[in-house]
Amino acid sequence: MRRPTTAGLYTSGLLLLTAATGAIDAVSFLALDGVFTGNMTGNVLFLAFAVVGVPDMPLLNNALALVGFALGSVVGGRLVRRGHPVGLPVRSAWLLGAGTVLVFVLVGVWAAVGELEALGQITLTAVLAALMGAQVAAVKPVGNTDITTVVVTSTLANVTRESRLGGGRQTGAQWRHRTFAILAMGAGAALGAAVLRLADGPVALAASGAVFAAGVAALLVARADQRRRARQDERAAAVAPEDARPAEALVAR
Repeated sequence: MRRPTTAGLYTSGLLLLTAATGAIDAVSFLALDGVFTGNMTGNVLFLAFAVVGVPDMPLLNNALALVGFALGSVVGGRLVRRGHPVGLPVRSAWLLGAGTVLVFVLVGVWAAVGELEALGQITLTAVLAALMGAQVAAVKPVGNTDITTVVVTSTLANVTRESRLGGGRQTGAQWRHRTFAILAMGAGAALGAAVLRLADGPVALAASGAVFAAGVAALLVARADQRRRARQDERAAAVAPEDARPAEALVAR
């Protein structure tokens, strides 16, 4: 059986996080007063509808979800910083690990409180949105622009515009990543909605958290594999005979 590549492990982790976003969005939309926590495009539209007085469109919930997402992204960006080599920095790993713990803390609080009043719904929505914003910042250094983990509108545009039918020349890997990202988001949303139909909000959020945790675990395994391969390459370079080393290195000596 062929060993998974580092790139393949990173891709699997990003796809699982995309599915988790779909599941959490299903929970927030269906159980928390019609608000998304990852899909900010939808929230911008809902907020605009609420501003002009469309009935049953929560203004405050959507506004706080947008603010929460933005704050999570800002904090995540500050913590992770820029200029990393392609991969998962240690601060991203810690941020995603903390996000996993946070999801299950929210599950416990929700289960303990039971039916959430308006304030509880707004608070839970804002915290989940902040988690989604931080997630985007955490996975950015992985460098896969085809799997953003929170949105598939641009992904759908790219996979169709750059297809042969659209006159483009996307690679097989690009097509797979983009297509699987769209499918992962839909599958996650279906999972969240299905669990909600069978159980309740805390259970559905727990199921979403399990997918999120699986995605984080895959990224951590990918990071460990990347570091292991880097150490092997360093050792191989250190013990290589002089005639096998690059000519530049010999000249430098």
